[in-house]
Amino acid sequence: MRALLHTAGEQLAIECDLPWVADLIEESAGAELVKEGSTSASIRIRIESDRQPFDVRGWAPFTRGAWHREGRIVMEDPCTAGFDMLASCDDDGARFTFRWRPTPRSRAAGLALRSRFHLLARAVLVQYPAMWWAGTRGRAPLHASAFSTGAVTPLLAGPGGVGKSTLLLRELAEGATAVGDNLCVADGTTVWGLVEPLRIEGVSGRRMPHGRREAPLPLRAREQIPDRIVVVRRGSSERPVVRSCDPDAAARWLTAGTYMAGELRRFWGFAAALSLGTGAAQPHQPVGLIASTFARRLPCIEVMLGPPSGVRLSELLRSEEDAWTRT
Repeated sequence: MRALLHTAGEQLAIECDLPWVADLIEESAGAELVKEGSTSASIRIRIESDRQPFDVRGWAPFTRGAWHREGRIVMEDPCTAGFDMLASCDDDGARFTFRWRPTPRSRAAGLALRSRFHLLARAVLVQYPAMWWAGTRGRAPLHASAFSTGAVTPLLAGPGGVGKSTLLLRELAEGATAVGDNLCVADGTTVWGLVEPLRIEGVSGRRMPHGRREAPLPLRAREQIPDRIVVVRRGSSERPVVRSCDPDAAARWLTAGTYMAGELRRFWGFAAALSLGTGAAQPHQPVGLIASTFARRLPCIEVMLGPPSGVRLSELLRSEEDAWTRT
């Protein structure tokens, strides 16, 4: 497989010699994967069929299962996804080479927990490299999503499981565009979506944790500029409650929701090791700074959701704006 993928604001050129891994990547990228090569990619990813370990003779070890030399790094089984990785970067971008060499523990976990393996493999092979390299451009990952109806473009903040994906799905059904479901990278002004399927209840796609299944994301936008932050929370009222939110609190929810996200649990160590081994990017992305930048620039709103209902977030925001206008 030779293909291009725009994700997290980066252009990835992907070459894969293993058909089953190519299927995994295609399943997660859907129509966003373009079957052609390019010389303008910022990240080049190669999945080899070779099962031999990378040659690290003469390289310096700097942590368990990792070596570096002259701006290159080799890691054995990062994030326990089953692939060894060689990474380097230069003025033309980043390069990642992977070989399928699972440890007995990784192989057993992959067989027992198939959905976990699929999520980890996609993350290590495509998503984490893209998010890490985006950090060299002053961007940070956020566990957030943004959509646009044309009238409003909210950035949805809050921990997983509070209902952000459900709200997003209702807007998509009415023709909204979105950068993604759960993950994006951002610089305080713009958000760039991470290409991944929706993970929601009530569809027939691949089974995923927490009783959800995968479905393609329609009307995907590569980037959007939010015009407000909406902190989504669960409340005890029978009806949704919409009210203004203190900017510091909004930034705290956006930051904390990112660090709490299961999708990013292994990313922080992955990114820190890459930074240390290659000398590129900061060991830690400025999540809090980006969140605070958004919160200082934009109106901040809190939405307390009650029992499940068919409410649309854009309608709640419009009603609140009408109330503010009348007062």
